[in-house]
Amino acid sequence: MKKLNITWDGVHDSTGYLFSFAKSLSCAVKNSPWSDYAEDIIATSGFAFRMWVSADLCPSATSIWEFRKQHAWTASGGLKCEYIERLWGEDDIEEERRLAAIAQIKKSIGNGIPAVSWDIGVPEWGLIIGYDDDACNFAVLAVNGEGEMPYDILGKRELPLLSVLTVTGESKKSQEEILKDTMKLAVSHLQGEEWCDNAKGLNAYPALIKHFEEAFIPDVSWNMEYFLGTFGALKYYAWKYFEKMNQVQLSEIYKAVYDSWLQAFKIKTSEDISDSVVREKVASLLKTAHENEIQAVNIMSGSVR
Repeated sequence: MKKLNITWDGVHDSTGYLFSFAKSLSCAVKNSPWSDYAEDIIATSGFAFRMWVSADLCPSATSIWEFRKQHAWTASGGLKCEYIERLWGEDDIEEERRLAAIAQIKKSIGNGIPAVSWDIGVPEWGLIIGYDDDACNFAVLAVNGEGEMPYDILGKRELPLLSVLTVTGESKKSQEEILKDTMKLAVSHLQGEEWCDNAKGLNAYPALIKHFEEAFIPDVSWNMEYFLGTFGALKYYAWKYFEKMNQVQLSEIYKAVYDSWLQAFKIKTSEDISDSVVREKVASLLKTAHENEIQAVNIMSGSVR
């Protein structure tokens, strides 16, 4: 067994629900020769700004986006990567892509860098951190802990899609170019230009808020927590990136956005959400965050014209 000593330690997750792709990508970069990009990449790939909300608050909404854009979005943040996928209706290339992915994963682990992969223990993103050719098993680090997964079920687990990304280098893209492209990605998503079957970008706010107002359903209480925790944790990275890049106005806005989401999450996890007064506190915080992100879009749109 060749196994890397990788944990989630050092990846800031203020709610415990940080979006699993962003968390996995940051951790992979942190454990690469390009670790200086580890915190930035969550913002510069655009994920600090991405929100997807389904009408029924199904958590799978966060995993319904164009997977193949991973390559371009990671490259936008100044990193080189390799990517391979096999989606629905591509059964004729299943084995070919699985074998290619295994080779890609082994190469990355040989270079000391874990591979980011879909559905390795739970139907979320996680890391493949080792392999054993004798047992034909991967060592995996899912969001719920370590485990093993046979080679032959890569891409064929609970949600049978194959998607593997490995970080291979840096592009020497300037910080100014990365900042400009980060704003472009953020505006594109927040204005609803990226593909998704659910409410996305700024439209995710009213889709989520209504569940704390007229559309409250007690049975989706945990789902509310999941969405608050997932997107709230991401906002931290938008704040910290703009702070690092001396974008004072955007930094202040996203600190306020992050504070609103985090407070909403803390209320959800500490107070009785069946109480309409409690729900209204959460809704009010999300409305404030929504107004702030509208302002951020206007600023970023002007900066990238």
